[in-house]
Amino acid sequence: MSNRIYLAPLATLIAAALSFASPAAIAEPCLVVTLTGTQGGPPVFQGLAGAGTLVQYGDSETGCTDLALQFDVGRGTTQRLSQVNVQVGKLDAVFITHMHSDHTEGLTELMQLRWHFNSQGPKVDLVVSDDKQSPAGHTLSGRSFAKHIGDALVESGEIAQRLLENPQRLAEGPTGLINVVAFGDLKEPEVVWSSGDVTVQAINSRHIPGHASYRVNTPAGSVVIGGDAGNDKNVPPRDSSTSAQVEELSMGVDIIVHSTIHPVMGPDNDSGFPPPVYFRQSTATDLGAMAKRAGASHLMLTHLIPSLNAKRQGPFPIPGGGLSESDYEDAVAESGYEGKTIVGTDLISLRLPAE
Repeated sequence: MSNRIYLAPLATLIAAALSFASPAAIAEPCLVVTLTGTQGGPPVFQGLAGAGTLVQYGDSETGCTDLALQFDVGRGTTQRLSQVNVQVGKLDAVFITHMHSDHTEGLTELMQLRWHFNSQGPKVDLVVSDDKQSPAGHTLSGRSFAKHIGDALVESGEIAQRLLENPQRLAEGPTGLINVVAFGDLKEPEVVWSSGDVTVQAINSRHIPGHASYRVNTPAGSVVIGGDAGNDKNVPPRDSSTSAQVEELSMGVDIIVHSTIHPVMGPDNDSGFPPPVYFRQSTATDLGAMAKRAGASHLMLTHLIPSLNAKRQGPFPIPGGGLSESDYEDAVAESGYEGKTIVGTDLISLRLPAE
């Protein structure tokens, strides 16, 4: 019998020791919320994109990119998505808070691009409130919007011309790539969309008929997108400008993303801003109070009225001149909210858990 001792190479021994001492890192779930547009309302100012919020979910190995959900699609959304390397063909679902152009006009471009380069599918889910009739008698309809989204391109002849270039594209144009997921009148939060361990709840809220707010729940955290939701009372006296429905949806949430109006635009300050429009928005101070009551650790202000440093909101001059980030932070601080306030700028993002 040989007395020779066989020694493994040093590198092998070190690797073996490390495998016991340091187990392989486990991929952790993560959530990223990105504001794709922060312009308040229909005006334009210094290239800001229209209202929109991108919510991505995945894990630390995939860079939180397994799932991509877009909430509202204001003008310029596709450009903003390209800046964070999100292809429109990779969006899993689009959610619309309400049928106002500053929240929807970018969807036509988004779907045309999807039709142009991803015409073989898959379809994208368009999640909207079901058709609602206004008190004046007209109907607000996400279904009709989706059905007619490519009409101008069809009528101009572009769709026919593009089909000659590539007959593999859908003959009906971009509307053929939309799967409308419409939900009825929701007085309590209900799940309206899900994928794996991610669920999206919705509740109808006050702004215009059919307005809805959403909550995304993931193992990494949760986020509420309030849209333009406001109080059920259109005029004072009232306790708050914020929405009771959004507050219910927000209880225990990690992040609240919400359209914001600064109190300086109120009628008491002689801004000239229309009081009915002011009173259907949520003020920065009241949003802070709501976030405090809900226990949210982060409040992201978006759809800012007025935009940072803007001297006017459309035709209306800003009393005292343009507002700074500090002006919005101070307005929130008046509520006593002690969480993190993020004054929205295009492409600002928040990750949970923080890296």
